[in-house]
Amino acid sequence: MPTLKAIPTNVITGFLGVGKSTAILELLKRKPEGERWAVLVNEFGEVGIDGSLFSGQESEQQGVFVREVPGGCMCCAAGLPMQIALNMLLARSKPDRLLIEPTGLGHPREVLEVLGAEHYREVLDLRATLTLVDARKISDERYTSHATFNQQLAVADVIVANKSDQYQPGDFQKLVDYLESEVTVADKSVHQVSHGQLQLSWLQAPASQYSCDHHHHHASPETATSVLESPQMPAEGYLCIDNQGEGFFSRGWIFSPEWVFDGLKLSALLMGVEAERIKGVFVTEQGIIAFNKADGVLTESQLDDSLDSRIECIGTDRALLESLEAKLLDCGTRQ
Repeated sequence: MPTLKAIPTNVITGFLGVGKSTAILELLKRKPEGERWAVLVNEFGEVGIDGSLFSGQESEQQGVFVREVPGGCMCCAAGLPMQIALNMLLARSKPDRLLIEPTGLGHPREVLEVLGAEHYREVLDLRATLTLVDARKISDERYTSHATFNQQLAVADVIVANKSDQYQPGDFQKLVDYLESEVTVADKSVHQVSHGQLQLSWLQAPASQYSCDHHHHHASPETATSVLESPQMPAEGYLCIDNQGEGFFSRGWIFSPEWVFDGLKLSALLMGVEAERIKGVFVTEQGIIAFNKADGVLTESQLDDSLDSRIECIGTDRALLESLEAKLLDCGTRQ
């Protein structure tokens, strides 16, 4: 019987809004023809948006398979949500490569520990961990004092300064200086890119060895394992789910398919919402629209299909998210 080849596996991490999903979509566009790639996506919020973003632009017919683990850091509860989702994804896709995107507020070292566990050693071939970072954030103490931000840089084999087209002179050098003073960079390569333009060759770099340090704060196991349950849709046709951790709050909504929204009203509404991160996919009168907001910039893109409408907002001020529901309802009608 032939020996099964271990699947080359990369973790692609980075803080909220740095462009991880965009970078993975760019990689998928350059996937070698004939290969099957699997993507495991973890989101801080309970709703789960990225699966719709990926599946709306790539499909299993094109050799791309996606599975989500919403609801906080997927390595919580002894890695159970992650292992269940990963095992199901591998069984369905039988991929030539696996990409894993932890939430921007997750703990990449612990994710790597799960992937390096004994029962995965003959299944997964761990390759380089890529960490995306916005060099402009080095001047913001909210980032440099955040343990997760620094852990993401520490575990990286390849550090990618994304959004370089928006940098001012000196921004990249500040990042380099910070890495040299706060992070061991001897074995790391550092690159500048715009729009998430990662190179396929970076995925092939070897992985480093990581310590097994479990001293970190997780979301509760009850929250982490909620991915195993299917939410019950109330009579009004939508539900709201909250999460919190690492100093951030999330509020997300799922709307059943009979809700149809006005894309122009949504765009105007989301432009005015002050949140650290907003992602949404909506069934609108103008088609299926994906909304993405980071650093105060809202972008929109058309998708081919979506089973429902959903949005996730993440911020440090819970009060800012509590008045959003009524405004979202004003943008839609239930048909």
